[in-house]
Amino acid sequence: MLAKRVAELPRTGAWIFEPKWDGFRALIFSDGDEILIQSRDEKSLNRYFPELIEPLRSQLPARCVLDGEIVVAQNGALDFDALQLRIHPAESRVKLLSKETPASIVFFDILSAGDRDLRGTAFEERRSILENLLSAAKAPIHLTPATRETAVAAD
Repeated sequence: MLAKRVAELPRTGAWIFEPKWDGFRALIFSDGDEILIQSRDEKSLNRYFPELIEPLRSQLPARCVLDGEIVVAQNGALDFDALQLRIHPAESRVKLLSKETPASIVFFDILSAGDRDLRGTAFEERRSILENLLSAAKAPIHLTPATRETAVAAD
């Protein structure tokens, strides 16, 4: 779940390029009415991002696991400092910040859908499933843009 920096984009091969988001990596587990936002180190982030629970519950299928990044955008840009402030021990502060600096989640992969384990499925097929799944998604849920064009990715 950690990205590796490279000096330049590959010029050959069948690549799908996506932006690198400046946020908190998270797995989202949806099982009926239960939603778990899990951090890279397997801790629950539900209490820190209460504003995401209902949109995830209402917009995702009853059973799935999605991979994404929690972000906070302010003034037309991502604000990692504001995102870091969301991890606070005081529930009252978390509640206030969830209103003042609400988070969004950008999805870039799907690991399971219903009873189907997709981890061994080619990324192209997983991406297609994810696009169909999120075709009607509304903020704060987003699908990361993707391109096969190196020039677009470099830009």
